[in-house]
Amino acid sequence: MSLQSYYAQRASSYERVYHKAERQAELRALEAWLPGVFAGRHVLEVACGTGWWTPHGARDAASWLATDLNPETLAIARTKALPACVRLAEHDAWGLPTLGAQRFDGAFAGFWWSHVERARLAGWLDQLHACLRPGARVAFIDNRFVPGSSTPIARTDAAGDSWQLRPLDDGSVHEVLKNFPSRDEALAVLDAHARDVEWIEHPHYWVLSYALA
Repeated sequence: MSLQSYYAQRASSYERVYHKAERQAELRALEAWLPGVFAGRHVLEVACGTGWWTPHGARDAASWLATDLNPETLAIARTKALPACVRLAEHDAWGLPTLGAQRFDGAFAGFWWSHVERARLAGWLDQLHACLRPGARVAFIDNRFVPGSSTPIARTDAAGDSWQLRPLDDGSVHEVLKNFPSRDEALAVLDAHARDVEWIEHPHYWVLSYALA
């Protein structure tokens, strides 16, 4: 099953992951931190899913284009109380160049980095950066691996990508790519593209923020 199909089937239950008791303090801290990153900016959100992070990131933004490939997850995002600056659009994270001539001065992706193969990550970041103006602020939030809280890693392939076996409510089990980069690994991929880099580690999450050089 493709990642797209997996998340389409998981759409109605996706936000359960945000209800884990041990993660609540961190989530509130991240939700409070995010608006200040993009205040006054014109922001592209990639793979917004059900829109959990959209109202927080977009709170003080000038404009916010939240994109996702799945109509199932976007339908849930549309039920949320979103700031007036938000526009939702169905768009493939792997097709960013087709967004057209618009250039943004901010970009955000929550829990997308970990679903990109290591060998393809630099190329995907090039696509993202091509949509942005110099000096644009970029932020990623993603998971750290925490035994007992994270889904166990089922295997690691020859390319160094790790995979989890994830059950859905219908009883089916799906193998899903999920990488857990270290700070050094993440920064090495950015190379010379970033300045004013900020890396924050919470117990269950990491944050990477930078200005596009």
